Amino acid sequence: MSNYSIKDLEQLSGIKAHTLRIWEQRYKLLCPKRTETNIRYYDDADLKLILNVAMLNAHGIKISKIAAMSKTDISQEIIKLTDQSTDHNDQIQALTICMVEMDEERFEKVLSTNILKLGFEDTVLNIIYPFLSKIGILWQTGAINPAQEHFISNLIRQKLIVAIDGQVNGYSGKTFMLFLPEGELHELSLLFSSYLIKKHGHKVIYLGQSTPQEDLLSVYKLQKPDFLLTIITSAPAGDGVQEYVNWLSHEFSQSEIFVTGLQTLEQPVQIPTNIRLLTYAKEIKQVLLEMEQEIV
Repeated sequence: MSNYSIKDLEQLSGIKAHTLRIWEQRYKLLCPKRTETNIRYYDDADLKLILNVAMLNAHGIKISKIAAMSKTDISQEIIKLTDQSTDHNDQIQALTICMVEMDEERFEKVLSTNILKLGFEDTVLNIIYPFLSKIGILWQTGAINPAQEHFISNLIRQKLIVAIDGQVNGYSGKTFMLFLPEGELHELSLLFSSYLIKKHGHKVIYLGQSTPQEDLLSVYKLQKPDFLLTIITSAPAGDGVQEYVNWLSHEFSQSEIFVTGLQTLEQPVQIPTNIRLLTYAKEIKQVLLEMEQEIV
């Protein structure tokens, strides 16, 4: 069980801490506990409730009415709202609730419903990516625990792998080698890039997480890919980012290299001429469209 401050509740729900305190005092919606040193905190049940309440309130249901509803009634209203709504923010909030409750069945249903409505690609770009960005910030600030983050990441990873396996078109385009640097484990954006590249008719050599440099050299020598794509989210960090980028440029000088990720965007990195820095991972879609226009 996790403990949350009122600031954590604000970040997760989008409801200002001042408003939460008013709801707490006037409607008894929340019941904060206290540590041995008398510091107020909230538990998982409080967080689940306030996420649901915030979503219903955003859709025009008065807080006085919500406060009078049972937890079962609130849950049923949330399910009904999520199933009917096409608003991306509603779907992101629904996924957040599933993450907090670690409700795999509901998470699967929300994702599957959106994929049917929007298609897989738009679901990833407009719902999953913003959702992942939200939980990434919350994980860094300690508002959610690693178990919740891993739970959701693995479910999304499964969806991505299934979608990639469904791309059975013949490859008539270029060859891309996709990999993460050694020590880098954040794979979801790389998997989505693999999906997009295959969807556009190109071949993917997927090396995945934490690929040693010697393995990159070996595979490159055998396959001679036209393009390389890597994402540097957490490793390497600091001065190691520039060193790694320079090494890629030197060792794979005959290929164009696409690089993105938090570490390349948050610090000044000198980009060699044969490397293209993408400002966000999903920009690979624009790269693929540019290739198609050049062919035409």
